[in-house]
Amino acid sequence: MIIQDPPHVIVATGSHTGKQRQNNEDRFAVRSYRLGKNEQPVLLAVVADGIGGHQAGEVAAQLTVETLLNTFKGFEGGDPLPLLGEAIVEASQVVAEAASESSERSGMGSTIAIAVMIGSSLYTSTVGDSRIYLIRSGQLRQISIDHTWVQEAIEYDIISPDEARDHPQSHVLRRHIGGEQPPDADFRMLLQDGESDAQALSNQGVTLDPGDQVLLCTDGLTDLVEDQEIHAALTTRPPEIAVETLTDLALQRGGRDNITLVVLATPLESEIFIARPRSRRLLKTVPAAIALVLVTLLAMATLWWFGYWPW
Repeated sequence: MIIQDPPHVIVATGSHTGKQRQNNEDRFAVRSYRLGKNEQPVLLAVVADGIGGHQAGEVAAQLTVETLLNTFKGFEGGDPLPLLGEAIVEASQVVAEAASESSERSGMGSTIAIAVMIGSSLYTSTVGDSRIYLIRSGQLRQISIDHTWVQEAIEYDIISPDEARDHPQSHVLRRHIGGEQPPDADFRMLLQDGESDAQALSNQGVTLDPGDQVLLCTDGLTDLVEDQEIHAALTTRPPEIAVETLTDLALQRGGRDNITLVVLATPLESEIFIARPRSRRLLKTVPAAIALVLVTLLAMATLWWFGYWPW
């Protein structure tokens, strides 16, 4: 793959330390590539939320993002999920090894949320409680699943979703990057209510429509901003303004944590983000050249007919 700008979709990003943290332990990256001879556009977006004090969280998040970017350079097309799974396992090992080398970094870790767009096809993966949302047909849906104690409690009907928000164990993670055991990358993508795990897995590679938006964010946003407010911002404002609006809203409500957002918006004209092979552009160029030759010959014949032939 070759790194190439600009990306084939609209990208808006933002990251803020918040009001109560000294360091920003969130990290994010967006990379745009061209793949193979047909120059198929590929975009990789990743958000990581570091865990651990004494600046260890930001180290873990940085290592997580860097490892993912380095591994993804080897993508050669097809299904990206196996490579993403390998990258997540490798990132976890890198973070765990770094944590073992320093007592100050002991126990550090990170969450991760990844979106890959190959042309107009979307693939996702998550570990932890950083989320991925999809807006399509004017509707907002969280398509990722939180790996937290409260999410499991909701699934087992131990607590209600309303009780989960302020629950004392709301941030107890069940999966994270940097643990003793490699985490299972979650490839479920929930596009409809009541989908089984198998159905959610089969949604990978869904074709995005013009105007669809994908949001990756850390819990510094979702802890303080409701889904309907996220929906309102993204559907009534351009992506860059929406990112600023949502960040400001979280800050106004205390900004307890770092706040990071990445928005990917497909253009309204679908042909903008569908790869155009050079052969197709050549087919458009040849008829134009033939037409130009015919017009020139016709002009010369007209001059000859009326006696203006210069020779």
